[in-house]
Amino acid sequence: LYLMSVYNQLVSLKEKVNVNWSQVDVVLKQRADLIPNLVETIKGAGDYEKSTLESVIAARNKYVSATSVEGQIQASGELSNTLNRLFALTESYPDLKANQNYMDLQGQLCTLEDKIAKYRQFFNDSVFSYNRYRQTFPNVVIAGMFNFNEIDYFKISEAEKEAPKVQF
Repeated sequence: LYLMSVYNQLVSLKEKVNVNWSQVDVVLKQRADLIPNLVETIKGAGDYEKSTLESVIAARNKYVSATSVEGQIQASGELSNTLNRLFALTESYPDLKANQNYMDLQGQLCTLEDKIAKYRQFFNDSVFSYNRYRQTFPNVVIAGMFNFNEIDYFKISEAEKEAPKVQF
């Protein structure tokens, strides 16, 4: 009975991790879907640094094509970095900041970034609960018998930890 109880709890906690990752994934996909519209709006508003726009599209495509959770987490970090560079670049173009489509898309992206942060926290909380339960004795023995492996947290990359450079 104890073995069955621990096994069922491990399954339940792992499913909670999967559900919370799905929530993160949905919001990350929404962000990725907005990016082509944002890039087209910026292109339509004038001539901007083509290399920055191309790097945003490349980072978006890398995220969309990622097949594993680890790959999606890494690609999401790269996408965040390129978006930060894009927004820093567009700050020097007053005509772009006056473009209503751009401002709407930027507002939507900001809202999605807040959701991503919230859902990342939910995901990491569920990973903590699962890993903690899995690592306690004698649960660790039972988890090992049934291949319940440790799950990694959603961490930000070193590049994301760097403060953005602001120049006046």
